[in-house]
Amino acid sequence: MTAKALVLYGDGINCDLETEYGLSVAGFSPERIHATDLLKTPGKLSECQMLVLPGGFSFGDEIASGKVLSIELKQRISAALHEFIDKKGLVIGICNGFQILVQLGILPVSKSGAQKVVSLARNSGGKFINRWVNLSVVNEHQSPFFAGLKEIDLPIRHGEGRLTLGVNPGKEVSELVSKHTVLRYRDDVNGSYEKAAALTNEQGNVLGLMPHPEAFIRWSQHPSWTDSKKEPGETPHGLVILQNARKALG
Repeated sequence: MTAKALVLYGDGINCDLETEYGLSVAGFSPERIHATDLLKTPGKLSECQMLVLPGGFSFGDEIASGKVLSIELKQRISAALHEFIDKKGLVIGICNGFQILVQLGILPVSKSGAQKVVSLARNSGGKFINRWVNLSVVNEHQSPFFAGLKEIDLPIRHGEGRLTLGVNPGKEVSELVSKHTVLRYRDDVNGSYEKAAALTNEQGNVLGLMPHPEAFIRWSQHPSWTDSKKEPGETPHGLVILQNARKALG
């Protein structure tokens, strides 16, 4: 079966070409679509099996990261997006894409009308972070994206990636977020709640993550790629994540 993935681009998104390439290597048939075109023709979602919101700085991160594009998506294609998710279509938001999904209120609960319970705030150090990080996969049964993975390396590059629960969130919200966290930083890199680096929904078909899987498709992208300790033939972790998405579609 051909698995088609729509990759959003335009309006400040700048990781679409790398993402398109990574999806192609992983076995998808990717198609880049300008955000304006998707807003005009939401029926395009019914023609694909996965929607990808890549990293970048959509609309220059005006107001807040991902806010403007999330407003556009919510006002114009909310019904089509929720229908796509309800029909088990895969959605992955990477970095700015994760910020958009959070602004939409789609994570950690993807039901239409769900209350927004998390935010992605400025890093605790107050600075943009651009580095490789070591991460632990947790609650892996929640998401097909991380099948077979336990500990991975991926790069991060963001200024607003600190997951927060707001003021006095209550036990129910904190337990919900913990349950749907599927990736944690091994070290506290940005003050994120419980070191969370990725969230999924109850069905596991929507994933938002701050690290960039599309930036680790070949070992030569890793800063230690010449290290002889690396297992020969081991698939780069970012590629595994995208391959897992392809396998999940059958």
